[in-house]
Amino acid sequence: MKLHLNGISKSYSGTSRVGQPAERVQALQDVTLTIPPGMFGLLGPNGAGKSTLMRILATLQEPDEGSVHLGDLDVLRQKDQVRQTLGYLPQEFGVYPKARAEELLAHFAILKGFTQRRSRREVVEALLRKVNLWDVRRQKLGSYSGGMRQRFGVAVALLGDPQLVIVDEPTAGLDPAERVRFLNLLSELGEHSIVLLSTHIVEDVSELCTRMAIIHQGKILLEAEPLQAVAGLRGRIWRKQVEKSVLPALERDHHLISTKLRSGRTLVHVYSETSPGPGFEGTEPDLEDVYFSTMAGHVDHAYPEVR
Repeated sequence: MKLHLNGISKSYSGTSRVGQPAERVQALQDVTLTIPPGMFGLLGPNGAGKSTLMRILATLQEPDEGSVHLGDLDVLRQKDQVRQTLGYLPQEFGVYPKARAEELLAHFAILKGFTQRRSRREVVEALLRKVNLWDVRRQKLGSYSGGMRQRFGVAVALLGDPQLVIVDEPTAGLDPAERVRFLNLLSELGEHSIVLLSTHIVEDVSELCTRMAIIHQGKILLEAEPLQAVAGLRGRIWRKQVEKSVLPALERDHHLISTKLRSGRTLVHVYSETSPGPGFEGTEPDLEDVYFSTMAGHVDHAYPEVR
């Protein structure tokens, strides 16, 4: 089963000036993707249109144009059937702080159709063990850390063994240890389902996803396998340590894609087909270089389509 998006567009009414009609804000523009089983990363900055696309796929919002199919299901016209096989963890979700995890998950299980007490108890225990919350199942959710709440959200999303799991900015705000636990959990999910990971964190996609797309201003700029995209940049990324004062000249004379502060000096990465000049050395590219090169308009390689 694959998720097919074809020509998805969505716009909103923007703010208006006094006496002037409101301008339309284009959130998504002709988004076309094929998402196979496994982990798929949707990478882009805040405001790129990721959350709008996630809400459309989660049957919470209608596009202006386009179609979405999950296997034989029409996502836009067969919402009830899609929701039976969908797990969704939004960027922000509320929990009842005084509720205990075991009790609240059981309540969600009833809503999902687990009406038999025994089967409901079994599925609640299995999911809380899966997300490593069984030992704290009787604690109130208000006492959970951010990572624990995210893992509880995954348990809710996994009710009913969904074939499509959507997670929107799941690691934002997590400490390093919780982030690792959470990414390991998502990686396990990708072995059995389509898991769509929306994020602005390059490392999340680099560590998890077998395929990815980069979105900016509502448009898909690149769809590729991460390793293949990185390989396509070999020989084109150059680096140099410079003083901060020379950055304006570098930006004027070269295709500067990123800067990092290192030991009090600035390390720059430049995109160039040949050596940019004295002091630059070639460097092995990574997915961050792919991301910034794509955002700057330097990556336009053709990658194989998903079959």
